[in-house]
Amino acid sequence: MSATTAAEPGIDQVLAGCVVLVTADRRAAELSAALARRGAVVRHAAALGIVPHIDDAALLAATRAIVADPPDTVVVTTGIGFRGWVEAADAAGLAEPLLDVLARARIVARGPKARGAIQAAGLTADWVAESETSAEIAAFLLDEGVAGHDIAVQHHGAGSDGLDEAFAAAGARVRSLVVYRWGPPPDPAAVAASVHAVADGEVDAVTFTSAPGAHAWLAAADAEGVTDRILARCADGSVVLAAVGPVTAAPLRERGAEPLVPERGRLGALVRLVVGHYGGMEALETVAGPLRVYRGAAVLDGRVLALTPAGLEVLRVLSAARGAVVPRDAVLRALPGDSSDGHAAEVAIARLREATGSRGLIRTVVKRGYRLELAGDAAPLP
Repeated sequence: MSATTAAEPGIDQVLAGCVVLVTADRRAAELSAALARRGAVVRHAAALGIVPHIDDAALLAATRAIVADPPDTVVVTTGIGFRGWVEAADAAGLAEPLLDVLARARIVARGPKARGAIQAAGLTADWVAESETSAEIAAFLLDEGVAGHDIAVQHHGAGSDGLDEAFAAAGARVRSLVVYRWGPPPDPAAVAASVHAVADGEVDAVTFTSAPGAHAWLAAADAEGVTDRILARCADGSVVLAAVGPVTAAPLRERGAEPLVPERGRLGALVRLVVGHYGGMEALETVAGPLRVYRGAAVLDGRVLALTPAGLEVLRVLSAARGAVVPRDAVLRALPGDSSDGHAAEVAIARLREATGSRGLIRTVVKRGYRLELAGDAAPLP
C-alpha cells in the first residue's frame, strides 16, 4: 500500500488509533485528509484508476452530433462526468454551442452531485433522482413514456447501468457519451497488500466510494485468497466496511458483508458515519481514563499509546476481560511464540504499565494473574 497518512491536529481526534483504508482514486486526498484530521491513520490503495476521455475522439464526435442534432432529454449521471464533458467540449471549441443545446433540453440528474455540476455550468436540472440511482431515473422516464424521444445519456465509469437498453427497448433513440472510464489500479501491488492487511487484522475500517471500486477490491481479495478471512472479520466486527451509498454497498452485500451506509451519498457524510461509529463505541472506563482498543492501536484518555504489537495484544486481552482477572497463561498466549515462562508475562505487563504511563491501571492479583483497574473499583493511582 502507499504510505500512510498519520493523524494530524484537527477539529477532534475521535478516530485516534483507528487505521482506515481508502480504496478510492478520485477525491482520495480529500477523503484521507478528512479522516486524518479526526485522528485516523490512513492507508491508501486505489482499487481502480480513472481514465479521462478529454481527448477521446469518440466523445468529441458524439458531442458534435448532439450540437448538430439536439436531443429532447439529457441524462447526467455524475457530477465529475458532466464537468469533464464540458471541459472536453471547451478544449475542442464546442463548449458554447453544447451549453446552448443543453439549455434547451430537458435535463435529468442522477442525484445532487450531478445537479451541482449542472448548476455550476449555468444550467438547471429539470428533475433529480434523490436516491442517486440509475434505477430511479429509468422508472421516472419510462413511467412517463419515452417512445419517439431522443435521449442523450452521459455515462459514468461503470457504464450505462442498463439505461441505454431500457430506453431503446421502450422506443427511444438513445445516444451515449462516456466521459471517463475505470482503468486498472495505479498500484496493483498496493491493492494486493491492502486485502492482506485487512485479512490480517491490521485495519479497522475500509471505505468505498464506487461500486466498480468495491467490485475490484473484492476481486483482488479473491485473487489473493483472503476473501473468507475478510468476511469473517466483517462478521465479528473486527473490521468495518463503509460505503458512500447503496449502489456502492451492493457489491459488498452480495458477498455477505453489511457495510455502514450514510443516508446521504457524500464524502462528508461517509466520514461522519465512520466517526460516529467509532466515537459511539463504548469505552472501558479505567482509573487512568477511557480506554479503547482498536485493531492497530489503543487510545487511553485521548492518547494513542506507543505499544509494540505484543503489548497491544496483551492490552486487548485485558480489555476484553473488562476488569476480570486474566490468568498468566492467557497473557503468555497473547505473546509471540509459545513460552510458558511466567517471567515473560511479568516483563510484558511491566512494559505495558510503562507504555500506559499509569502505575495503577494494571493490577497484579497474586497467584491468579492480572486485571485492569476500572473506575469505581479503586481510587485512581498516578
